[in-house]
Amino acid sequence: MRDGWQYSVAPAVARRTFAPRLWSTVLAIALCALLIALGRWQLTRAAEKRALFAEFAAGSDATLSLANSGANALARYQHVAGAGRFDSEHQILLDSMTHAEEAGFRVLAPFALDDGRTILVDRGWIALGRSRTDWPSLDIAPGYREIRGRVDDLPAPGVRLPGPATEDTAKPWPKLMNYPELPELEAALGRKLYPRILLLDRGEPDGFVRDWTPPGFPPERHIGYAIQWFALALTLAVIYVILNLRKNEST
Repeated sequence: MRDGWQYSVAPAVARRTFAPRLWSTVLAIALCALLIALGRWQLTRAAEKRALFAEFAAGSDATLSLANSGANALARYQHVAGAGRFDSEHQILLDSMTHAEEAGFRVLAPFALDDGRTILVDRGWIALGRSRTDWPSLDIAPGYREIRGRVDDLPAPGVRLPGPATEDTAKPWPKLMNYPELPELEAALGRKLYPRILLLDRGEPDGFVRDWTPPGFPPERHIGYAIQWFALALTLAVIYVILNLRKNEST
């Protein structure tokens, strides 16, 4: 204090300088690029799923006849009708199928069309019983009938192991098969098949659980994943900046 005046000295404010290291910069850029690429990939998957769901919805706009349709004439998920008879003696159970996170099978039954061709009809999903050979009755009411449903591709695994798969033709019917391809099914049945299967409508008789939807996650799930990847990239960038702020020694 001097002549009635009081002086105070404010503490020096520590200043920081952004001084990144080369190795951390390269690593941060690489990781951010990877996270952003994953986010963009999820956005691409979301666009693909929107198109797939739109295709599924458009398939119900009109019902076309299976009669005399060419091998590739009908688009996937097209709603169709066909007349003929079921072959209940030669049904196929698709293994490794789930519904509501419960294990089970999907039941394929040959349906002989009026024009002489055969199409496999997916009757729906049944739960796994006490054993792998314990399932409900697969009987189908005999007689000539008309059926309705959507044409679809055979279920396929996420990754198919290389090498041809063969089916033991001596196995009794119904046959239990794991993600068969069309040639396997034709060999087992001893006849040519329509290149796609038919997902039997819910209102049709002789069916099981039929909650038909496009395969995989809905578009919203992929968008959510994309947001997570982008958020991780932003978080990494913020952490990178904070960790590379150095205290200015001259202050």
